[in-house]
Amino acid sequence: MRWWSLPIGLALGWFLFTLTPLWALYDLARAVQAGDEAYVERHVNFRTLRLSLVRQATAAARASTEAAEPRERIVDTAMVLAVPLVETLVTPRTVIDFLDDGRPQSVESADEAAGPAPSRSGGLRVDGFGKLVAFYLTSEMRGFRTVVLRVPPGHGEPRQFRIRLRLRGWTWRLVDIDLPEDMRQRLAKTLAQATAPRSRNGKPSETKPSDVKP
Repeated sequence: MRWWSLPIGLALGWFLFTLTPLWALYDLARAVQAGDEAYVERHVNFRTLRLSLVRQATAAARASTEAAEPRERIVDTAMVLAVPLVETLVTPRTVIDFLDDGRPQSVESADEAAGPAPSRSGGLRVDGFGKLVAFYLTSEMRGFRTVVLRVPPGHGEPRQFRIRLRLRGWTWRLVDIDLPEDMRQRLAKTLAQATAPRSRNGKPSETKPSDVKP
């Protein structure tokens, strides 16, 4: 065996490994378009995803409030109360709803859902080999177990959201959706409206997460 065959073999093996998330992405995109909730439930880590969305909403809410410490404490309290609410709202159905077109209508407040949609260029769609190539060229491998993909590829950052896939066993699973700034603001507003009755005077009210209609 020639000495140069080893680095070439390693490079080829790494290249083939970096293609494996595309197979998972293709299957996920097909499940989203087909509305296959069972597939999404098996291939999404909902615990990690929900915690990430709460963190993003908290950061957006802090940025939109005044710097006064009491206001920040109110925001933090509301977002802590939002955790069980997010568990109710972020389901296989709502994940499909967002990935389909980049807009989470089912978790928006009523006035937002009725208003004009934010600028988007489509959701998670893989309608040909060229689209897979575009996803590959914009993907970011982070170590051996994590890859970040921009959706949709080939558009400016304000018009994209990012999804993070992580390898667990032999399966790539979606663990995070990094929302654009306007979506973070909308999610923060929805959660703030839903948790306001329970956070008033620091005491929970009779409102339950199941009473909040998406």
